Amino acid sequence: MNTVRKHVWNSLPVLVITDANVRLVSMADLDGISENVCYRKRSGRLFCEPMEDRMIPWEIKATELVNCNCAYGCPCQFNALPTPGFCEAVGAFQIKQGYHGDVRLDGLNAIGILQWPGPIHEGKGKGFMIIDKRASEAQRHSLLRILAGEDTEPGKTVWNVFAATLEHVYDPVFEDIAIDIDVDARRGRVSVAGLVDMTSEPIRNPVTGAEHRARIDLPDGFEYSIAEMGSGTARVKGPIPLTHDSTYAQLAHLHLNQNGVVH
Repeated sequence: MNTVRKHVWNSLPVLVITDANVRLVSMADLDGISENVCYRKRSGRLFCEPMEDRMIPWEIKATELVNCNCAYGCPCQFNALPTPGFCEAVGAFQIKQGYHGDVRLDGLNAIGILQWPGPIHEGKGKGFMIIDKRASEAQRHSLLRILAGEDTEPGKTVWNVFAATLEHVYDPVFEDIAIDIDVDARRGRVSVAGLVDMTSEPIRNPVTGAEHRARIDLPDGFEYSIAEMGSGTARVKGPIPLTHDSTYAQLAHLHLNQNGVVH
């Protein structure tokens, strides 16, 4: 028997089947089990599938600040090509509430740094993750899975989509991450000593200097519903160095789970 995908009735017993023995465990204790598993559905039918196909449920509410090399507005948001013909970006995520299975993710921060030689959909990208140093081993594992697009319906989150376009991912590092994001004010600052310094401020009228406010509304997006537009500057060192001055920045409240944007 080759045999579980996620199952919502965590109190139900399941059989863990190996060549050596058969033992009974609860659904809640399946994490970390790599053997074949069978369980009986409420209909009474015995149901089996590969343990490696099991998707762990997760959900995150966070604020984000993203800065890329495109002009204000970012053509990629409208299925057009990036302003300079290639794409590179740094995105910071401040998790307000979240979980991955039984692992809580509240209060943790993460940064993704990405670069493609052409438009994102053409692939051949590179990725580098910086994870909050405060995270436990279990939290680090959960964050890396979510940000790598794991445990996610295909194409339903920005992380899952981007992961499919990367051909090289550098080993993550675990550092102190300082994040301060005010979405409505279009202001934010993100810093990691020796690696990242990113800021956002309101876009300004080039004649009067007055703040200019604009938003992008994506009812069917895979990242946010509404994002505020800002003017971003970034200095990134490490395996993917970036330098941006007064380029596209987006600030948004995120609410995502394994099925995409939560409305």
